Amino acid sequence: MITERNIIVHELIGLQVEVVSGSRSKPHVGLKGEVIDETRNVLILRAEDSSIKKVPKDGQVFKFKLPDNSACVVYGRRILNRPENRLKRGYSKI
Repeated sequence: MITERNIIVHELIGLQVEVVSGSRSKPHVGLKGEVIDETRNVLILRAEDSSIKKVPKDGQVFKFKLPDNSACVVYGRRILNRPENRLKRGYSKI
């Protein structure tokens, strides 16, 4: 089960997300949508208007809606890697 404590090592695809702040790309702030894909450096979202948006992870702060309807804030730097590589890093190194 995805929780605030272990979201960093989980798959993010399918989660609802909002960009709450960003130092590098201010136009993305306020963007909401569903994560449809993820690369090492980018989250790809289907925005509320059904358009596809690419948001860089680094320099952003994301608010994810978890399956239990709670929300958690994640700094993009903490998820800056491929999902399979984040799992290898584990909790202690993040």
